[in-house]
Amino acid sequence: MVRRGRVVIDQEVCKGCFLCIRSCPRAILERDTQPNSTGTYPSKVVHEQKCIACGNCFEVCPDVCITVYAWEGAET
Repeated sequence: MVRRGRVVIDQEVCKGCFLCIRSCPRAILERDTQPNSTGTYPSKVVHEQKCIACGNCFEVCPDVCITVYAWEGAET
């Protein structure tokens, strides 16, 4: 079974450093086209179905605004 996951980004906390985008092996994240309330362009999830819940984005986020969930029943 292929490991699957879901990434949730708190876009109000994200400062737009894009370390998560660069660390994702499946390229599921991109820069948002809409700024948050602070005027920065946060990261956003665009290809959630490709997520393998590796946690790279969570590990590199300096603002701890990313949560990664593994789908129930997914391979760990």
